[in-house]
Amino acid sequence: MTDLPEYYFRIRENGAAVFRVSTENRQRRIEMDEIAVVNIRNGNVKPHGEHVLTDEENAVIAEWIDERRAVLKDRDIDDIHRAIDYLNLTTHWANSRADDEDLEDVTDRLLLAMHDLRSVLVRKKADRIMAAQEAEKG
Repeated sequence: MTDLPEYYFRIRENGAAVFRVSTENRQRRIEMDEIAVVNIRNGNVKPHGEHVLTDEENAVIAEWIDERRAVLKDRDIDDIHRAIDYLNLTTHWANSRADDEDLEDVTDRLLLAMHDLRSVLVRKKADRIMAAQEAEKG
C-alpha cells in the first residue's frame, strides 16, 4: 500500500476542510478526522469541534494556504491570458462570421464591458506611472 499523506485538504469555495488521515487501526481502513476549516481569503483557521490544533498542524495548514494562494493566483493570470485570446477570437468572429442579428445581441454588452475594463486599466497604469515618478524623486 502506498504511503498516504498525513493531512487531506477537501477544497471548497473560499478554502478547505482539513482532515488528519490515519490507517492506524486493526482493519487498516482509511480514517479521516476533520480537524479544521480554512478560509483562504482571510487566512482564518477554525479548529473543528473540540480539536486543538498542534504546532505541526498549524504549520501544515499555513504551508497549504501559501501554496493554495499561489495556485489561485496562477489560475487568475491564466484566466486573463485566456480572456485576451477570447477577445481576439471575438474580434475575428465579429469581423468574419457574425450577422447583424448576432451583433445586435452582443454589441452593447461587449462595448460596456470593454469600456469598463479600459477605464480600470488606464487608471491603474496611470497610478503605476505616478508611483514610479514619485519613487524616482524621493
